[in-house]
Amino acid sequence: MDLLVERRDHVLWVTMNRPEQRNALSPEMMVRLGRTWTELRDDDDLYCAVLTGAGSQAFSVGGDLKHLIPLFTGARAPETEWDRGLMADPALMMTSLLKGFELYKPIIAAVNGVATAGGCEIMLATDLRIAARGARFGLAEVKRGLVPGGGSMVRLPRQIPYARAMEILLLGDLIDAEEACRLGLINEVVEPEHLLTRAAELAAKLAANGPFALRKIKECVLRTNGLPLDAAHDIENAISGEVMSSEDAREGPRAFLEKRPPNYRGR
Repeated sequence: MDLLVERRDHVLWVTMNRPEQRNALSPEMMVRLGRTWTELRDDDDLYCAVLTGAGSQAFSVGGDLKHLIPLFTGARAPETEWDRGLMADPALMMTSLLKGFELYKPIIAAVNGVATAGGCEIMLATDLRIAARGARFGLAEVKRGLVPGGGSMVRLPRQIPYARAMEILLLGDLIDAEEACRLGLINEVVEPEHLLTRAAELAAKLAANGPFALRKIKECVLRTNGLPLDAAHDIENAISGEVMSSEDAREGPRAFLEKRPPNYRGR
């Protein structure tokens, strides 16, 4: 199976599972990713997710140049049920990369090895990012006459300084984990053997917080990005009002005063 999905309490662990192909995105993987993100969005018992790649060589090197890219460019016709399913539903293709898909639950990227092209693009759609020492990042599409159309031309200049974003986009060269951390592209660098342990620690912290507040914080950040201040504050005020009138907003302070763990309901 090209994608492994495991539920651990309130956390969904998602593993791109083609280590021999450096976790290149196949039609099957993209269809399964699209379905998985929809499951995460719709299941109230899931609070967050961790996304990683199988093995130690790569998080993901992006679209499979033998099977996926020729399908997209029309160089080959659909042959399998995964091919046909992907081509029949263009929205599913974008959902797999978290582009144009409304998902307000936080996602942690645990980057083990190379994250390039579509692999880097999907990482840019996550919220907390940790990388193993030795990981590398880049968008090399321009070197093959392509563009990183999975969201990176929009996301990257909003996440790091403009000139550095253009350097990554236009030159197509890789940067290492330490440089990515200095740029603010990722949150931290850990030793490879500690990567999944650290991801689990962060996921546990997220899952212990109010799930309704988690979703609403991410919603506010995404919906207000690029808006004028007054319009952004209007959205923030409305979201704050929703949270303040929620059951979780009453439960959190009550649990603190009673010196017990909160029993959040996500509403």
